[in-house]
Amino acid sequence: MKKENSLLITILPVISILILFGLWLFASSQNGELVPTPLKVWDRLLLLFEKPVSGYNLFGHIFVSLRRVVIALLFSITIGILMGIAIGWSRVASKTIGVLFELIRPIPPIAWISIIVMWFGIGEMSKIVMVFIGTLMPIVINTYTGIKMVDSSLIDVADTFQATERQLLTEIAIPSALPSIMAGIRNAIGVGWMVVLAAEMIGAKEGVGFLITRGSEFFDIPLIMVGMIAIGIVGALLSAGVELLERKMCPWAYRME
Repeated sequence: MKKENSLLITILPVISILILFGLWLFASSQNGELVPTPLKVWDRLLLLFEKPVSGYNLFGHIFVSLRRVVIALLFSITIGILMGIAIGWSRVASKTIGVLFELIRPIPPIAWISIIVMWFGIGEMSKIVMVFIGTLMPIVINTYTGIKMVDSSLIDVADTFQATERQLLTEIAIPSALPSIMAGIRNAIGVGWMVVLAAEMIGAKEGVGFLITRGSEFFDIPLIMVGMIAIGIVGALLSAGVELLERKMCPWAYRME
């Protein structure tokens, strides 16, 4: 019975992809102009390699988008984890930094577009800043939530052994909050990938978001679908990669699976 369930779980993703592909074929058979067939999308992908858009083929545009996300993530992970630890561990930080953070947190990243463009122009900096803002929020939230949810009995046991405040934080609180922190980073990567695509639709000359914008300008629906499929595949690979890293760093969080 367990083997049958395991086999079913294994093939379910394949079945769902086949169903999606079947729906795509059905939709394209009903209106081939608005929903191009997989063959037309494939031909447009090959043409993109033969005749690059703005000097980049598909891989070049993906690399540009990923570079922007990675640069922003380096800052958001560093600043976000430090902010989250401070808010979750210190009452003073919670009543100062935490209050300011809660005022800014409800503002969606897209709402910052206009003011960021006025501050930084339409170059690389504005796109990276937008991704930074979008990725900072989930990292801070998950970090301070993980710190606050540390088992109090662990703290009590450490207190009986006269552990210092620094030891409580670095040897108990942070390791206990690590699964939550990693989950925040995984969410941040997904958010960053979405935000950078939105940012690239405004004043960009390269990137996957720019490809979609170019396709909409020239009513090139196959090019739009090439960009959309690339977004989905890259997003899934990023999520899978972070999950593997999370399993390596926090193996205890997956023992119940």
